[in-house]
Amino acid sequence: MGSITFDGVRFVAYPNDHLPPHVHGFYAETEVVVDLCEGNKVALADRKNAIRPPNAKKSNVKKILDSAANHVEALVALWEMNHGKS
Repeated sequence: MGSITFDGVRFVAYPNDHLPPHVHGFYAETEVVVDLCEGNKVALADRKNAIRPPNAKKSNVKKILDSAANHVEALVALWEMNHGKS
C-alpha cells in the first residue's frame, strides 16, 4: 500500500485494487474514491460507495476532491508505483 498526504488529506493506492486508476482520499471521518482521469484530471468515482459515509459533510468531500485536483500528478505517480503505467 502506498500513501501520500497533501493539505491534511491522506491518499492511498491499494496494490491489489482494480482499474480504472484511482485513489482513496481520507479526511476527518470521510473517505472518497477519486478516479485519476486522462489529461491530469480527477473525478469522483462513478460507483455507489464512492463517498463514505453516504451522509459525509459536503465540505469534506470538496476538500478531498480539491486536494486531489491540485496534486493529480503525484497521485498518478502513486498509482503507477503500485500498479505500473496504465
